This record gives sequence, structure tokens and C-alpha cells, in this order.
Amino acid sequence: MARWFIIAGIILIVIGLILWLAPGLFSWFGRLPGDIRIEKENTRVFIPITSMLLISIILTLLINLIRYLK
Repeated sequence: MARWFIIAGIILIVIGLILWLAPGLFSWFGRLPGDIRIEKENTRVFIPITSMLLISIILTLLINLIRYLK
């Protein structure tokens, strides 16, 4: 279990460094077709349906790949 926490921590550090060094790299994320954005005078609602589906698919593929290689 500790090994998975270390791996998850390293992955989070790498993602953080990528976002810090190249902030424009993921500027498209959250603006995909299917992400709902409602803006009115005093209210803003953002529902990232497509973005979350994309993350879900990528994580599912990664987890299945890791399980397959194990």
C-alpha cells in the first residue's frame, strides 16, 4: 500500500511541475464541447461533463494497463 502512495505522490508532483512550467498546455481542458457553462449577473455554474468523461476514460485505461502488466 505504501508503494502506491509513493507512486501517486510522484505522479502528482510531475503533474504539478508540468502545470507550473507550461500553464498554457492544458488551457483547452474545461472548454470542451459538452462542458456546461452558465454565466449570469451574479451567478456562475460550470459542469464539466465532457472533461470528466475524458479523465474517467484515461484513468480506466491506465488502471487496466497497470493491472494487465502486473
